Amino acid sequence: MDGDFRTEFVRQPAALKQHPALVLNADYRPLSYYPLSLWPWQDAVKAAFLDRVDIIAEYDEVVRSPSMQIRIPSVVVLKDYVKPQKRVAFTRFNLFLRDEFCCQYCGAKGDLTFDHVVPRAAGGVTSWENVVAACARCNLKKGSKSLRQSGLSLRKPPRQPGSEQLRNMGRRFPPGHLHETWLDFLYWDSELEA
Repeated sequence: MDGDFRTEFVRQPAALKQHPALVLNADYRPLSYYPLSLWPWQDAVKAAFLDRVDIIAEYDEVVRSPSMQIRIPSVVVLKDYVKPQKRVAFTRFNLFLRDEFCCQYCGAKGDLTFDHVVPRAAGGVTSWENVVAACARCNLKKGSKSLRQSGLSLRKPPRQPGSEQLRNMGRRFPPGHLHETWLDFLYWDSELEA
């Protein structure tokens, strides 16, 4: 079995890329939910050897050096607490996350862009309070017009999100794959079984 795994690993060096480690802060909460705080297994092993993390859970697979072997970590917790940033960076991704990845005019999901509520041509600035996620159809319909002129209305007023608000928003979008060892540390917005 061990020889088979080694042979398979040599033939497919990308095989172990499928073993990310969930990274938890010292309070046992993920550093981020969306994107989920994951490290490649190599970084998790290195951090463990440098005594920066504790390994909480492991995969069944092992990696070997000439003098030792170690099971690949699946969950690690930082030994030192990393204080979350209070200020949220104004990025396209964070804007889409704030707006729950849907058009703030019609609610459509999918291919999004962003729109200035008060158009730049009318003196509108690029800020949390003036930019929203919009689908191409609504963005084209609105153009450089005001909301009243375009006949569109906002689903909710745009505001600058707090870091905790954005982190909680990220919990609504679990990734496609969750390893079973991660589940005790992730609290997604899902219905609990009775």
